[in-house]
Amino acid sequence: MKIGYLGAGTWGFALACTLAGNGHEVVVWTRSDAFADLLQKGRVHPKLPGGEAPQGITFTSDLGKALFGAEVIVESVTSSGIRPVFKEVGRLDVPIVVTSKGIEQGTGLLLPEVISSIMGSEESPLVGALSGPSHAEDIIMNLPTSVVCSAYDPAVTKIIHEIFTTPTFRIYPNSDIRGVCFGGAMKNIIAIACGISDGLGCGDNTKAALMTRGLHEIRKLCVVKDCNPETLNGLSGMGDLCVTCMSRYSRNYRFGKLVAEGFSPEGARQKIGMAVEGIYTCVSARELGAIHHIQTPITEVTYQIIYGGLDPREAVRTLLQRAIKEERL
Repeated sequence: MKIGYLGAGTWGFALACTLAGNGHEVVVWTRSDAFADLLQKGRVHPKLPGGEAPQGITFTSDLGKALFGAEVIVESVTSSGIRPVFKEVGRLDVPIVVTSKGIEQGTGLLLPEVISSIMGSEESPLVGALSGPSHAEDIIMNLPTSVVCSAYDPAVTKIIHEIFTTPTFRIYPNSDIRGVCFGGAMKNIIAIACGISDGLGCGDNTKAALMTRGLHEIRKLCVVKDCNPETLNGLSGMGDLCVTCMSRYSRNYRFGKLVAEGFSPEGARQKIGMAVEGIYTCVSARELGAIHHIQTPITEVTYQIIYGGLDPREAVRTLLQRAIKEERL
């Protein structure tokens, strides 16, 4: 197939290499003329050492070139950038694969819903998603990885499964596209909280509690998006939560750790130098909780640290002072 790929960050680069390695012709688009030229000539991503782009990949800053003749479109732009990019793309009649993870601020829409709305539908049968515990650094090295694919139309789920699956990149189909995308978005917030916890030296017990109660928080909130809570027990929920809260590659975890170590939120973001999706999604999740009267204490204190100037140590005290209720799973 010819595949138009939107986004040339480390995640987009790694997945584009996976697709090209499967024999597909991939045209990767980035807005920057200079960056497209750098990738086209050098064939290596400057922030992802260890992997060279196969010859089946072309890099361009010409959106029309990336879209022309494409049989499938894959996106890896930021969650905040997905609406403006697809407004520029316009309506398409080919499958679209969402690989970004987030919830749109103001609307509360999951990213497949954002693209569907641009295409004039609540649930476009052309839109699908790929999500799960996967860092670009492992994928580019062909280390064994398992993720989930989903779509509104089972035929699109099948296409995603077929074009991405390799001997080391194992993909499980799942019919719950909302749950798959919700888990992938929300885990970034909990990862920031875990980074803050480690940065304060709170220990493994604290991080285990944050991850477990964080998953409970995600499950409580997922029902407002009509997700199947059981989906969150799988790769796109617990699996993605584990890798994002514990991996040295996780931008969200690193962001939280830097903030706890004394960086301002903006200073930490600049030091990382790439998108930290939990910063954006934290606002969206807090909005959803407020609208539907669902308490999200970890999301709330994380939001207050990022946007309200709350001292991370005070945030820990705030969580510890909450009334204890019976654990219900």
